[in-house]
Amino acid sequence: MQIFLDTANLDEIREIAAWGILAGVTTNPSLLAKEKGADFRATIEEICRLVNGPVSAEVISTDVAGMLDEARRYAAWHPNVVVKIPLIPNGISAVSTLAREGIKTNVTLCFNANQALFTALAGATYVSPFVGRLDDISEDGMALIRDIAQIYRNYPQLKTQVLAASIRHPRHLTDAALAGADVATVPAAVLKQAIKHPLTDAGLEKFLSDWKKRQAEKSATAIPVELPAAVARA
Repeated sequence: MQIFLDTANLDEIREIAAWGILAGVTTNPSLLAKEKGADFRATIEEICRLVNGPVSAEVISTDVAGMLDEARRYAAWHPNVVVKIPLIPNGISAVSTLAREGIKTNVTLCFNANQALFTALAGATYVSPFVGRLDDISEDGMALIRDIAQIYRNYPQLKTQVLAASIRHPRHLTDAALAGADVATVPAAVLKQAIKHPLTDAGLEKFLSDWKKRQAEKSATAIPVELPAAVARA
């Protein structure tokens, strides 16, 4: 499973990209709005420079013509741009046209398996089921990932990848991998939680402490070197 970072914050992207595990980035209008004063195009182009992988940029139009116009403009900014399209009837229409034009798409706000099936039939590159938002209303978000992954396996001609989104905590990340998601897009805070474990920290502290203690013991028991009398007097 690939890991994407769900953010529009350039500092977060630089930090996580340095780990060497980052395969792409997803943004949306809400994430971009958090970056006060940031220019949309300049931000997307800078992310494309920082990460050698898919970078999702979302349209704000809801009519077919508007979505197509935005998608074509965004796709021209950089070869790695993937256009995010909302999962509405007009969005599916736009995706089918963009697929014929060779423009990569990420269909967002998926909440049931039928939506994911329609997305794949339209030729989307990715579908983004929102795990956390389903959990918020007492539905099983990860069950949706499993259902979509199974449907896509049943029909190998469907090439759309399952991109688990709305990841809220490290267990979501583990479960997405177990469920067969192709990608999980994860906030930086969750990735930082996922890489840590108290036993790792405690173990490292013990290793370093034992090594320091051993070096001190060796220094204390070292046999002093007797210098010749003439050298000592000098």
